[in-house]
Amino acid sequence: MALGPRLDLRQSQGLVMTPQLQQAIKLLALSNLEIEAFIGEALEANPLLEAGEVSREAGEELPADDIPREEFTADVLIAEGHGEAEAPLDLDPASLDRDFDTGDADWGAAASHGASDNEYSSFEERSSAELSLADHLHEQVGALSSDAREQFIARHIIGLLDEAGYLSFDLREIAADLGVTLPETEAGLALVQSMDPSGVGARSLSECLAIQAREADRYDPCMARLIDNLDLLARGEIPRLKRMCGVDDEDFAEMLSELRGYDPKPGLAFGNPGAQAVVPDILIAATADGGWDIRLNEDTLPRLVVNRGYYLELRRGGGADKEARRWLKEKLADANWLIRALDQRQKTILKTAAEIVKRQDGFFRRGVSELRPLTLREVAEAIEMHESTVSRVTSNKFLSCERGTFELKYFFTSGVGRVGGAGDGEGASSEAVKARIKALIDAEDPAKILSDDTLVDLLKAEGFDLARRTVAKYREAMGIGSSVQRRRAKKLRGL
Repeated sequence: MALGPRLDLRQSQGLVMTPQLQQAIKLLALSNLEIEAFIGEALEANPLLEAGEVSREAGEELPADDIPREEFTADVLIAEGHGEAEAPLDLDPASLDRDFDTGDADWGAAASHGASDNEYSSFEERSSAELSLADHLHEQVGALSSDAREQFIARHIIGLLDEAGYLSFDLREIAADLGVTLPETEAGLALVQSMDPSGVGARSLSECLAIQAREADRYDPCMARLIDNLDLLARGEIPRLKRMCGVDDEDFAEMLSELRGYDPKPGLAFGNPGAQAVVPDILIAATADGGWDIRLNEDTLPRLVVNRGYYLELRRGGGADKEARRWLKEKLADANWLIRALDQRQKTILKTAAEIVKRQDGFFRRGVSELRPLTLREVAEAIEMHESTVSRVTSNKFLSCERGTFELKYFFTSGVGRVGGAGDGEGASSEAVKARIKALIDAEDPAKILSDDTLVDLLKAEGFDLARRTVAKYREAMGIGSSVQRRRAKKLRGL
């Protein structure tokens, strides 16, 4: 076989996220106040964008040239939700219609023109003084892997992490959603878990601590046994743990000291600028006909339009300069893309909020006792969107109603079974059960403090099927002491 240089032409498929799609994914997860800051940066970067309505002079027509006519129909007030795109933005990475030769996603004429990386590079340093966890991790992906497929999976997993940096989604579900194999998904998770901060991407506290122990080169068999038996440590069964680990008092004390130095919630070090006033993104009000008026908080959404008059002025001034005309055309495409993307974001948020209100109608009418179990998947299936899209839409978003202001994530709670199938078959929300436990304890007789066993019996009489340990867990989560602690406290108050 002869050896020599040659040229080969090969065609292959790959998972590629265009800059516009990455931008749209990030826009979904931002709150209205963060969107306001982002729009402010866009106004500074693009001279064709302007806040407020811009009217064209009477009788003035835009020139017909190589720019599609539909480019000039997007100067719509985004806060009113009347943009061109009628379908809400769904970002299922597995179902994107891509051109595999160019990597462009087919979601709008303006998107095909592309956006300047320099103009949007400051998006990573958005309104918060601190970098968010997701942005910090996204910055590391390219440096740690050159495999585009692995990068895509890792970026998808990053989008599913909670604020503490944990992954609560099953890897098989993620693999099925993306249309990839389980080993590929595991490799993507391994890539995320290799990033800074150490421990991010873990699926449990034990795994989080184990990742940090490996990073510190302290994950020996003894440390592994200690981390695998954190429940014994919590119960104070130190002699048993020392026997299991095969260490003496001095070594065990050193291991505990090492363990206490690890961060159980590594993600909280990012994107937490401190306590801030909550500004609702969605406003809910009852209507006269018994329905609900659901709208976006327009006070935090600047109105954005394309300044047609300035476009015409710049176009005439550019004359026959091809470079100037190309620059102007790109700016117009960028402006139209941004308006469309924001408009689609608003429609997606409203559609998701409407489904949440529909499913939690009892809560808005009668309070927390009527809160139903609800999952992201149920909402995603109902509105025919991807689960990760709903997850991003409900992140950092707050809803204001007559009962107060709540984060959208509040309405997604686990369920508790009903005794004998009582109720509507859907069970009861864990938040509703907590509220009932608190009400029972608040009303208890100081002379007859309710034990956890008694609470279980009372709740079962009301149709809630709970184990004693579940009642204790809910009670502790609300910061309510045991029956012994409450008895002592009430005796002291009675003195």
